[in-house]
Amino acid sequence: MEQIKTFLLLGTLSILLVFIGGYLGGQGGMVIALLMAGGMNFYAYYFSDTMILKHYNAQEVDPREAPMLYRIVERLVERADLPMPKVYIIHDHIPNAFATGRNPAHAAVAITTGLLELLNEDEVEGVMAHELSHVAHRDILVATVAATIAGAVAFIANMLQFGAMFSHRDNRVGNPILMLVMAILLPIAATVIQMSISRSREFMADAGAAYLTGHPEWLQNALIKLSNYNARGEVHGATPENAHMFIISPFDGKNISFADLFRTHPTTEQRLERLEALKEAVVSRRYNKLYDRHYQ
Repeated sequence: MEQIKTFLLLGTLSILLVFIGGYLGGQGGMVIALLMAGGMNFYAYYFSDTMILKHYNAQEVDPREAPMLYRIVERLVERADLPMPKVYIIHDHIPNAFATGRNPAHAAVAITTGLLELLNEDEVEGVMAHELSHVAHRDILVATVAATIAGAVAFIANMLQFGAMFSHRDNRVGNPILMLVMAILLPIAATVIQMSISRSREFMADAGAAYLTGHPEWLQNALIKLSNYNARGEVHGATPENAHMFIISPFDGKNISFADLFRTHPTTEQRLERLEALKEAVVSRRYNKLYDRHYQ
């Protein structure tokens, strides 16, 4: 269901882009704007992992430096049939984690020292399973496509705003009032859709983690602790542009009053409810696997 929702939202973003591109400059204007946004995001897609890891001063570690963390990741990737990602630690007392990389073969997972200190091994495994689910679902690609289209919408909206100021000189440009309204509302609509895609992928990663570990309660317990602690502060250097990458939004503690439409993550309560609803199916699957292993 979340997969279908993501495709529908991406389709809506595409239709929005086609509509405003056609209104402003016909097919040619739409193509130019899309190419410009696509060029920027092409660079971000191939180099975003390096930029993000450098931004947070993440340090790559090996099994000797972080034996427990490395053991967890190795166990999970073997279970999920994924390549081993690079493992990074961020020296920050605020507990959080994220995954990056354009595909499973070029993936990295990063975790703060605060998270390692706060959570027990089972809970860390729940968090890492969530991040590896993002890798398996190629969520970085989905987020990049969404950002490309939303960026093109914002670019064209700026052109609309500029065009509205000079439309009285050229009647062919269009109605200035309509253009100003579109310039204001369309980027907001694109942002709302982009945030909805992010929330949808978080639900998918939570479900993936539940099935990968066989213990939804591990991630539930981790989310409760992370959510409670997150209200005290945010990861150093966190920005709205990359907040969607973290397992818990770095800004939830500050943006409690913001409308849910603009959240990069579902609420912790919503995520806990979804995980609770999965417990029976996950436990049943776990015991079926144990039965098959024992009797076959």
